[in-house]
Amino acid sequence: MKPKHSYKRGHPVALLVGFEQDHAVLWQVFSQVIKPYVTLRLAGTRKNGRSLYDLHESVIKALKPVLEEGVTSIVVTAPMKTTYAADFMSHVRKHHAYLIQSKGSNRATFAELVGSADLPHSVAELAKTKEFSESIAQTTSGEADYIITALEKSLSQTDSNRLVLFSLKEIEDKIYDREKRDDIGAAYLVLTDEYLAESKNKNRIQRLLQISANKKVKTRVIVADTPAGKRIKQFGGLIFFTMTTKP
Repeated sequence: MKPKHSYKRGHPVALLVGFEQDHAVLWQVFSQVIKPYVTLRLAGTRKNGRSLYDLHESVIKALKPVLEEGVTSIVVTAPMKTTYAADFMSHVRKHHAYLIQSKGSNRATFAELVGSADLPHSVAELAKTKEFSESIAQTTSGEADYIITALEKSLSQTDSNRLVLFSLKEIEDKIYDREKRDDIGAAYLVLTDEYLAESKNKNRIQRLLQISANKKVKTRVIVADTPAGKRIKQFGGLIFFTMTTKP
């Protein structure tokens, strides 16, 4: 059976968080489309510190499940002449500094952008801008650099619990047998967009990506024509590795 949506939406790229005066709208950015994720309402006014705190916390709570899946690129946007995006980033730095300071798997890469991400048509217009493309490139580049740093450290370690696999069959066997989230520490499944596009085993790869996500393996597709993508290509374009400690 063919996946219903995987080819239309493509692979996950980033999260877009659009702040408005009385709500925030979260969108999942895929390589082929941007899809709505959740809308969160401000209970009160922005002048009420507790209400604004609660809104920001609800955004963090909504982000976490996607971050755990391995999508750690986040673009935060708000209309011109507002401080909504800056207010949120100030909240992150004050209450969730680990998201931007950590060297571990919980870190995220943020970019701020001016523009409305309230409705589908405004998101479509925003996505056409050079600034949006640059923001996505900036955050995904930072995310990819972190993954490569984690990979290099994993390759250099002699810990018997660490594992690096390059063969599709070996990776399938390992992931399909993976029963517990923490049985082998943090795990990553990384491939290039080129490998995904040109592979003769697309159905197997799509199934692998889905099951990996279900089993809490962080899955990422990296642009092949980048420093990180070129490093992954040296291993054939597909790699699975584990980390038992923070890189």
